[in-house]
Amino acid sequence: VQLQASGGGLVQAGGSLRLSCKTSGMNFRIADMAWYRQAPGKQRDMVASISSGGSTNYEDSVKGRFTISRDYARNTVYLQMNNLKPEDTAVYYCNTFYRGEQWGRGTQVTVSS
Repeated sequence: VQLQASGGGLVQAGGSLRLSCKTSGMNFRIADMAWYRQAPGKQRDMVASISSGGSTNYEDSVKGRFTISRDYARNTVYLQMNNLKPEDTAVYYCNTFYRGEQWGRGTQVTVSS
C-alpha cells in the first residue's frame, strides 16, 4: 500500500490549496480515507475523513473551509482548503486503515499572516 500526498506549499492567509493523495496497492473503493495534520510540537489530529461511500466528517475548526473528496477512477483523495489561516500551518498526512493503518509521507502547508 502506498499513499503519495502532494499539493502543499506556502500561501498567504485567506488563500487556497488543494492537497492530493494518490493511492496504490489497495482496493480504493472499499477504503475509508482521512487527512491528518501535525503542527510543530503538537500531536497529529484528524482534519477530515471520507468513507468508502462518500460520507464526510470534519474537525470543527475547518468546517466550512475545507472539503474532502475522492475520485474512484483515479484512486485519489483530495483536500480542498479555502480561507487558510496561519493556524492551519502543519504537515498534512493522508491516512487509511487497509490491512493495517497506512500513512503517506506528508506534505507541508505553511500559511503566512
